[in-house]
Amino acid sequence: MRFHEYGGPDVLRYEDVEQPTPGAGEVRLRVAATSFNGVDAGIRGGYLQGPFPVTLPHTPGIDVAGTVDALGEGVEKVTVGDAVVAFLPMTAPGAASEFVIAPTEVLAAAPTSIPLPDAAALPMVGLTARQALFDDAGLQKGQRVLINGAGGAVGGYAIQLARRADAHVIATGSARSAERVRAAGADEVIDHTDSTVADAVAEPVDVLLNLAPIAPEELVALAALVKDGGVLVNTVPTIETPADEARGVRAVGVFVRSDAEQLSRLVALVDGGDLRVAFPHRDEPLKRRMRARPEIVIRGRS
Repeated sequence: MRFHEYGGPDVLRYEDVEQPTPGAGEVRLRVAATSFNGVDAGIRGGYLQGPFPVTLPHTPGIDVAGTVDALGEGVEKVTVGDAVVAFLPMTAPGAASEFVIAPTEVLAAAPTSIPLPDAAALPMVGLTARQALFDDAGLQKGQRVLINGAGGAVGGYAIQLARRADAHVIATGSARSAERVRAAGADEVIDHTDSTVADAVAEPVDVLLNLAPIAPEELVALAALVKDGGVLVNTVPTIETPADEARGVRAVGVFVRSDAEQLSRLVALVDGGDLRVAFPHRDEPLKRRMRARPEIVIRGRS
């Protein structure tokens, strides 16, 4: 699946291309699955050309789960047939294809406790949650964390990881996602469609993790809930992350990076039963899912 021009889903084309050949330090993967992330839409839409310049035509798909199909020169750490997951380089050809090339340094062994295609739902969003909470926010045991927009994929992982770190988790979501957010382990759930988050949070929080594309003034209002010396972490690049120097509140804009060691730790948590790879819409009625999803036109195939 490729696009030859920037735009909406209608620019995607299903077409045949030559099978790629791995270079030195690379492997070719037979793709079991990829996933769709917000950044994929941004790259395809053309408004992320600055940070992520791709060469057209471009194959999307930054996440991948698959098996090693061929080895490039000098590759020793993996063998043909190994099942792996990876967060691929963001400007390279992606995994919306039968085969994709991956540098060996981004590969992690795939979880063995779930089907291989399901593992494609882990790399980018799992790493985003982990890096936001621990690398950027420095979340500690006993701290209070407010996760705004917790009903999505990153939110589900963030709740689980924060609870595992013995933090007190306050999560916002809609009525539709409330049950899922509670199941992930949130201590408190706030329906942002029914009440103002600022009014519903009883005590200041140590960490605010924003995952929702809200208005800038809304994020400023939420920042007031962070206690002196706390931190606001924001994953939405289109919203400025407001700091409060007078109160010592740090502001961090998340820029997720591929990290095979961290991904391996997430995989270990999955296989140990401590982290669940969830599919929020899998159990919903098909008609509801179809209404919620934008139509994708694949040219050349009916």
